[in-house]
Amino acid sequence: MLRIVPNRLLGKVAVVIGSSAGIGFAIAERLAKEGARVIISGRKQEGVNKALKALDPALKVLGTACHLARYNQRIRVLEMAKYAFGGLDILVINAGVSPVLHDVLDTTQRAWNKMFDINVKSYFQLAKETVPYMQERGQGKIVINADINGYHPHINLGAYAVSKGAIIALTKATALQLAKDNITVNAVAPGIISTKFSEGVRNSERADDFLKQIPQNRFGTSEEVAGPVAFLVSDDANYITGETICVAGGVVSRL
Repeated sequence: MLRIVPNRLLGKVAVVIGSSAGIGFAIAERLAKEGARVIISGRKQEGVNKALKALDPALKVLGTACHLARYNQRIRVLEMAKYAFGGLDILVINAGVSPVLHDVLDTTQRAWNKMFDINVKSYFQLAKETVPYMQERGQGKIVINADINGYHPHINLGAYAVSKGAIIALTKATALQLAKDNITVNAVAPGIISTKFSEGVRNSERADDFLKQIPQNRFGTSEEVAGPVAFLVSDDANYITGETICVAGGVVSRL
C-alpha cells in the first residue's frame, strides 16, 4: 500500500490537466489526499463528472472540461483555480496523445502534427500562461508528464518518443528561466503503466518483448506515478528543478 503524507500540501492549490482517468486521476486524488485543493480536467465534461463522483466527497476538488489545444479552455481552468480557491501553486500537465503505432519515418504528417501540437506546443503554451498566476503567489511548482520513450524510444512509438524527448528539454529550459521566480519545473517519465492509454502496447503482439525490457518484469500502476509527482510538488523538493524522474521499473534511461 502506498503511503500518503497527510497535510503535506495543505494550503496549496493545484491544477491537474488530463486527470479524468488513468495517471492524471491518480495524481489529482493523491494531491487532494495530501491536503491540496485541486482542479481536475479532461477533454469531455462527462468524463470530468464521472471522475468527481469517484473521488471521496470530503476532498476539496472541482473540475471542468479542458481541451489542451484550446486557449480559452486552458485559461478557464486557471481562472477556476484563482477564483474558486484563491490562486494557483501547482500545475501538473498530464494530457497527451499517441494516435499511431509506427516507426518514426512511417509517421504521417497529420499524426506528427497532432502529437507535437498537443504533446509539445500546448504544454509550452499552458506553462507560459500559468506563470503569472504563480508569480502572484511568489512561488510555484510545475510538473510535466514526459515518458520513458523520451530516453529509450520503442521502435513503433518513434514520433511519440521524439515529442517526449522535446518535453524533457522543455522542462530543463523552463526551469532555468523560472528559477529566479521561485518556480520549479520538473518532469516524470513513466514507463508502461496499466491504463487505457497504454492498451495498444500492452495488448500488442510485442507485449512480452516490452516486459523483457523491464527489470521488475511488470507494468506499473497509476498510483506509482502519483507518488513521485506528489513529492515533486511538495516543499520536500524545493531544491530540485529541471529534473526528470523516471518511473519505469528499471528501464535504462540515461548514462
